[in-house]
Amino acid sequence: MAESLRSFFDELESPERHLVLLNRSSPDPVRKLLDSLLDGQPVSISETADPASDDDVVALVENGSIVARSTLDELLESVLLINSDLYKTGAIGLDEVALPAVLEGLDEVPFQVRGYPASNKEKLLLIIVSRVIERIAAEHGEGTLRASFQRLSRIDDERGTRSVYERVAGTGVDVHVYGVGDVESLSTLPITVHTGTSYPYRCSWFVVFTPPDGTDGDHVALLALEDEPNVWDAFWTFRPDLVTRIERYIAERI
Repeated sequence: MAESLRSFFDELESPERHLVLLNRSSPDPVRKLLDSLLDGQPVSISETADPASDDDVVALVENGSIVARSTLDELLESVLLINSDLYKTGAIGLDEVALPAVLEGLDEVPFQVRGYPASNKEKLLLIIVSRVIERIAAEHGEGTLRASFQRLSRIDDERGTRSVYERVAGTGVDVHVYGVGDVESLSTLPITVHTGTSYPYRCSWFVVFTPPDGTDGDHVALLALEDEPNVWDAFWTFRPDLVTRIERYIAERI
């Protein structure tokens, strides 16, 4: 059994990865948007010309080989031109949430992200990954979803978030939410609410989905810890054994 949520960071198996922008024809401001998303992260971005590729394609390179590609338009439409308020208000529906392949491929990369006003973009990536996990859970319609909010009131304060959890729980997924605060306003939701004031309730942000035991399906987890105000150490993973152990730790220890 892991000693803490923090100890899962020691198990990351991320090889060196970087992004390459192929045949850029987009203007400099677009490149700056991409840079701002990964500013300060262990993922560099370079440019090169490739006669065999289309213009404005972003490639994810691992150990010298391209392992994923996304168009720059995909990144613009799903991340770079998006404001987090669109998720909070529900303007972006759960079925519309998408994570481009080159960002999905950054699983188990240890990120450190800042929230607003220090950064307009860094935390957005974690918000999108969270929504993708919630979408996966809704699509399965079974299994277990565990999510922490720090403040439980956020579920009511953010119309889009409450709508998502109404939908996911309504599909038959066993939904558990964690946080500090009053649980009464959530009594109408078909979810299990866990409340407390210890470190995991105050300082963690996790969204973890596991399918039913013995069935094939997606295992996916986001784990982020706020050890200083508005700064998050985070990663996401699709590795079934790691996801399962994170889920078990939360279920048994939090």
